[in-house]
Amino acid sequence: MTRRTAVIPVLARAAVALVTLTVAALTASPAQAQRFSIEDVLSPGYPVQLVAAKATDRIAWIEYEEGRRNVYTATAPGFEPVRLTRYEDDDGRDLSNLRISDDGSTLVFLRGHTPNREGWIANPASDPRGAERAVWAVSTAGGEPWRVVEAWNVALSPDGEWVAYAKDGAIYRAPVNPGVVTSEPERPLFSVFGSQGSPVWSPDSRRIAFVSDREDHSFIGVYDTDNPGITYLGPAVDRDTSPTWSPDGTRVAFIRRPGLPFGARADLGEASPDDLPDGMTEARFAGGYDFSIWVGDVRTGEAREVWHNDPDDEIHREVRSVIWAGDHIIFQAEPGGWRRYYSVAAAGGTTSPAELTPGDGIAEYISLSPDGRTLFYATNAGDIDRRHLWRVPTSGGEARQLTDGDGIETYPAVLASGGEVAVLYANASQPLTVAVVPADGGEARTIRELPARYPFDEHVMPEAVTLEAEDGYEFYNQLFLPPDLQPGEKRPAMIFIHGGSRRQMLLGYHYMHFYHMAYAMNQYFANKGYVVLSVNYRSGIGYGREFRNAPGRGRQGNTEYRDIKAAGEYLRDRDDVDAARIGLWGLSYGGILTAQGLARDSDLFAAGVDIAGVHLWGNSIDPETVSYQSSSVAEVENWTSPVLLIHGDDDRNVAFSQTVGLVQLLRAQGVPHELIVFPDDVHDFLLHERWLITFDATDDFFDRYMGGDGAVATEGRR
Repeated sequence: MTRRTAVIPVLARAAVALVTLTVAALTASPAQAQRFSIEDVLSPGYPVQLVAAKATDRIAWIEYEEGRRNVYTATAPGFEPVRLTRYEDDDGRDLSNLRISDDGSTLVFLRGHTPNREGWIANPASDPRGAERAVWAVSTAGGEPWRVVEAWNVALSPDGEWVAYAKDGAIYRAPVNPGVVTSEPERPLFSVFGSQGSPVWSPDSRRIAFVSDREDHSFIGVYDTDNPGITYLGPAVDRDTSPTWSPDGTRVAFIRRPGLPFGARADLGEASPDDLPDGMTEARFAGGYDFSIWVGDVRTGEAREVWHNDPDDEIHREVRSVIWAGDHIIFQAEPGGWRRYYSVAAAGGTTSPAELTPGDGIAEYISLSPDGRTLFYATNAGDIDRRHLWRVPTSGGEARQLTDGDGIETYPAVLASGGEVAVLYANASQPLTVAVVPADGGEARTIRELPARYPFDEHVMPEAVTLEAEDGYEFYNQLFLPPDLQPGEKRPAMIFIHGGSRRQMLLGYHYMHFYHMAYAMNQYFANKGYVVLSVNYRSGIGYGREFRNAPGRGRQGNTEYRDIKAAGEYLRDRDDVDAARIGLWGLSYGGILTAQGLARDSDLFAAGVDIAGVHLWGNSIDPETVSYQSSSVAEVENWTSPVLLIHGDDDRNVAFSQTVGLVQLLRAQGVPHELIVFPDDVHDFLLHERWLITFDATDDFFDRYMGGDGAVATEGRR
């Protein structure tokens, strides 16, 4: 076999560690001339963190524009976008946790990425000065943003004057206005036993409710900033979490679960029998139930139970939060196999919660009307591969669909007047953007223009395809066909595998950043001449609990891979696919399954791009363990197809050692491989330039191994 030394070209876009490796020699031309570039299809801004003020019709959001992250705002009736910040560099400094004051005058946000377990803030640009995560603020009237305080989380008071944050097990506050002088800089508001967190401001900005973690139990405390003092709400031996304020600020509702017996330890809200000492079972209350909702009076501290789950229903153990809505308290649960919202009366007396969001679909993102009596939510009920906007009374009643068609509407934010709802909107050719929908239903009106270079008219319409794996399990896919495909032609094919695995790709642009870019790349590859299949394999969301919790998934047997193999066989058997040129690629869990395909079925998959994948489940290398047998490294001796590996070495989701270990095995086996390492970057790369490097390298890699008129012949394969 002829070999050559290959260096991946990066055009000096950023500091990238390139490793010279031995790969199969070949020359292959692209499947066809491309109509647009990767830069073109990724040129629109990507909005996130949409928020709305409670007392005025103003919205705000963060927009990612080719690596530049900025805060925007818009007001009724025209909703003309106004950029409030001027961050002009692709520097990897993340913006998140956007909050808006009730009057819409002040916005706060966190600048800087989340810390890792050692408290290290990501520094993807390798700035020798290091990086920080801090609260910043900006006025919607204009002017420069200002730094408020270093913090890793933030809660903005409704009046916009203060931020509260948890740090080192204590609650702090800082004035938003830099001209305000306070006598308590960098001092906790109070000092009590336990670890304090989850601060929530009262509607009048006077009090802060918080969770006081005491390891085997926890309390809900309320601190009064005007008359310093703490009131605990119904303190007991249980684990109390998720404080939420009544609209009048006199009461707090919260979740109560049994405490952990005899020193057992578990994360709040996530205890399972496996967390308890040997011989013990999950603790329950006297009535046999293990989940309840309580309401406490913030003046007296007296608390009472307003509802608890059925003793035989363990699904409510998955509830993470409650929200006070009008005269009711709402929460998300999954007793019927679909994640839906339910409500109970705040006054008590509820025997069975009212189901608010019916239908076979996931109720995902929500917003409340100003009076809290109407819930607006995004769901895929009735349109499984998209999201649409619905509304329903929070007391219960008929749910009504507000949007339909080919669009995807998500992240609703109800305006203060109640007449309109801001959403994030997309469709098959429209990238995610901010839009406004009438609260009584109608068309979404987008408020952002697309760049002139964006190839809106070049997009193809993906087709929903349902397939069946060898074990009879159904799974769901989107098929993208080249626009110039002629009868009798055979084209190379490509499978995209999403990460998560708790994700769902849609029939249009996605509402999460990487999957938004991945959808754009699926369009790019289809326009280039590839037959593209995006696979929603078992263990993903959007198709119910049974699909999400499919048996044998992950380290317990990796049954998800059966769906990937079946997708490859489906493409192989299509009349328009060259069976010798089928590739696959993905990030994270998509990297896991890419490696599985190459290791287990190199005769089916000609090449793959594995971005930050896991290659060894768990820590055992005992070949008799299920976790090892479920890993791609268990089949590395059968791996012959070439692979491109890409990983950031400050990955906080997948240990970089997963790529370190795999490369050693590939070297030992003589498997053709190429490698890109991004120093100091995280799982989901923070520098846009690195995404361009990643996608350009992926494009080039598949061109060389699958893009030519003839099949790639690699020694040892086929």
